[in-house]
Amino acid sequence: MIRTHVQDGIAEILLDSPPVNGITEELLAALMTALRQAGDDPQVRAIILGSAVPGRFCGGLDLPKFRRSTPSEMHSIVGKLYHDLHVLQSSLPKPVIAAITGSVRGGGMSISITCDMIVAAEDSNFGYPEMEIGLLPSIHYNHLPRIVGRYRAFDLLFTGRVFDAQEALELGLVSRLAPADQVLEKARELARVFAGKSPELMRLGKAAFVRATDNGYRAGAAAAVDLVSTVFGTADCAEGLAAFAEKRKPKWGAA
Repeated sequence: MIRTHVQDGIAEILLDSPPVNGITEELLAALMTALRQAGDDPQVRAIILGSAVPGRFCGGLDLPKFRRSTPSEMHSIVGKLYHDLHVLQSSLPKPVIAAITGSVRGGGMSISITCDMIVAAEDSNFGYPEMEIGLLPSIHYNHLPRIVGRYRAFDLLFTGRVFDAQEALELGLVSRLAPADQVLEKARELARVFAGKSPELMRLGKAAFVRATDNGYRAGAAAAVDLVSTVFGTADCAEGLAAFAEKRKPKWGAA
């Protein structure tokens, strides 16, 4: 599920769960283990998070498996995705750079925003399609308005429209763009810059940066997990997930 390679002070952690790196509790557990190991390794000075699946960073939750989850299982996986991964990434004393290619949706967006920088392919695209399948992108209610503003965030989160890498860059959702076949190398260039910094100053500086920019994010993440738990128990969530599995339009209940 996860490939890890360390060279020249840089740890590359690649999602490797074809066809779309669908998020499961097992994938998240393996990812967090790899991140902790890189964080604890004194030889590692910077971390890159990418994908070993060509043309795909992460397609979001593994919906067939998610649909079969019990409420407690659902709460556990969303808690890891929304809260635990963010807390772990924030606590790492080293910068983490996401290297994104292809389509990024839903939970894939949730993984990418835990990183410190995002390098995206020029032909990559993004979206928050959760409402189309009976869910809500609740963690992004906490995150997105801080970056793009209230009205742009509402547009992206409630229309669910797909937007391209150039728009993502203009909105401030990604740090750099590169041709698809150069994304990983561009991330490595950045990682080498960070690896050349003082490890102690990087540790102190990143911790201070996280404290200054948290603004109640962790409390918001916990609330987002609770909201998804509420949504999971609704008839419209069951209908949305069933419609997705059956490749048909959902028939929503009355307001």
